[in-house]
Amino acid sequence: MAAQFAAATAVFLSCLLALAALASCNTEGDILYKQRATWKDPNDVLVSWDPTLANPCTWVHITCNNDNSVIRVDLGNAGLSGTLIPDLGGLQNLQYLMLYGNNLTGPIPESLGNLTSLERLELQRNALSGAIPSSLGNIKTLQFMKLNANMLTGTVPLEVLSLVIAGNLTELNIANNDLAGTVRSSGLRVTAIIQDKLKTT
Repeated sequence: MAAQFAAATAVFLSCLLALAALASCNTEGDILYKQRATWKDPNDVLVSWDPTLANPCTWVHITCNNDNSVIRVDLGNAGLSGTLIPDLGGLQNLQYLMLYGNNLTGPIPESLGNLTSLERLELQRNALSGAIPSSLGNIKTLQFMKLNANMLTGTVPLEVLSLVIAGNLTELNIANNDLAGTVRSSGLRVTAIIQDKLKTT
């Protein structure tokens, strides 16, 4: 009797885990579809983003891991325009957010600091404005942050600069913005911060 109860409990827990995974996938699909709804997509690059599917893993420009959770959004040079929604911070397993070379406007959402698995954030060559969120300093896994050729203002937060020392950031490109203390360059300019890791005793 006890063995049957244990087996039934194991099956029940497995079902709960499967439902939780499915709910997570649906949530990610909801987030991405909500983002799609705010963008203008003249080239129909998002035509495959069908919210009726069980998860977004079959959508073009989306890559998932073995658990059907979104790890990549690849939409560079896609002709998109519009703003970034705060909900994007809910893509918990996202490792690559590639949105360069579009016409995205508005601020960079503070909520992107919740993407604590992110390795590459490429928002360069858009028309993003406002300050660089200090919350991006929460992403210790970040290796490349490219924000160049936008309309960003203010200063680079110390929390972001600290990723060079306390995190894995090897390239931070903030050139060709309207940041305080910098002069906009008309030519190609790359700001890279590359150093060895600090020695530990």
